[in-house]
Amino acid sequence: MRAVIQRVSSASVTIDGTVKSSISHGLLILLGIGREDGPEDTDWLVRKIAGLRIFNDAAGVMNRSVAEVEGEALVVSQFTLMASTKKGNRPSYVGAAGHETAIPLYEQFCTALSAAIGRRVETGEFGADMKVSLTNDGPVTICMDTKNKE
Repeated sequence: MRAVIQRVSSASVTIDGTVKSSISHGLLILLGIGREDGPEDTDWLVRKIAGLRIFNDAAGVMNRSVAEVEGEALVVSQFTLMASTKKGNRPSYVGAAGHETAIPLYEQFCTALSAAIGRRVETGEFGADMKVSLTNDGPVTICMDTKNKE
């Protein structure tokens, strides 16, 4: 699983001209699910994201988690995060999980993150053509990969 986590002051997902989900202060998470991913990847990634201390404390130091600042979360599925550019100039997406694997893991991720941060998680729509808007706060952007735990 790969995730791009952005600290935002606002973010939204629009589908066919209609806003499906929006958040204010919190995290926008772009989530890519690979063919080899399973529940253990979801557990690790949720634990890391929920605990990320990337929000400012009273002294202006990034020392608080999304739950501690009562922030929101918006999770958008993005299979293109699984792209391989090893050969040629056309990305290959053979490493991305198919719907039968990805949808249950995406839903598990959203449910687990909601429990971890103590509030409802907003979502995009799996497989839809989405327009994602955001105002990155900082900017703060962090990438994580469950197969390369740095």
